[in-house]
Amino acid sequence: MSAAPHKFVRTTPDGGQTAVDRELAEEVPIALEFNGIGYAVLMASPSDLEDLVAGFLLSERLQFAGDPVSGVALHRTERGIVARANLAADRAHALLDRVRHRASDSSCGLCGIENIEQAMRPLPPVTARSEANDAAVFRALKGLSEQQLLNARTGAAHAAALVDATGAIRLMREDVGRHNAFDKLIGAMRRAGAAWDGGFALLSSRCSYELVEKAVLADCPMLVTISAPTQLAVTRAAAAALPLRVLARPDAFLASC
Repeated sequence: MSAAPHKFVRTTPDGGQTAVDRELAEEVPIALEFNGIGYAVLMASPSDLEDLVAGFLLSERLQFAGDPVSGVALHRTERGIVARANLAADRAHALLDRVRHRASDSSCGLCGIENIEQAMRPLPPVTARSEANDAAVFRALKGLSEQQLLNARTGAAHAAALVDATGAIRLMREDVGRHNAFDKLIGAMRRAGAAWDGGFALLSSRCSYELVEKAVLADCPMLVTISAPTQLAVTRAAAAALPLRVLARPDAFLASC
């Protein structure tokens, strides 16, 4: 996992100063190109990028869970990384439609209304069911920090974990962005053919509506987050029958749905 050393001066309230070496998490522009079309630029950690693309395509509804995972070609430049993938012909219309909406983000008011409707599209109901009990959630929380290797070195990375029904962490991805970390996890599961198997997703972040949407589209049976949810996240999760466990700490969590 990428990190770079940097020298700092640590200052304390009594005026004391100490030289400190600390590793910093890399944050690199990742340009996504699909079928030769520039689609988005993400600021992300430059690792597990094939997983990132596979998860991003699902989250953007450019592919569906049963679709073959697109191969990804990575091209490193002086300023960042270009990730290229080709989508099947039957997904080309969805790609062009999404590009049109994204291009109109700063355009006229009517386009803005259209983009809001796109952002708030109905979510499919979650069909998977978690078999994890409360003890499993607390077990996963206890084990999360032990596997956050990049965050342990830098203090600047989010984690997204696949947890089984007993609370054991089976797969984890880290990134400087919480959305990227979850996309990487979902993509890694797609590429490995891994299922939720009655478990859940554990995220070291707040519960935003975007993360709820990613969970629903990945048919995640339960979403657990370290920090609090937004009102929209709770509303969207309830509409899709996605159980939430939020403000999940070693001593307590809040359950919704």
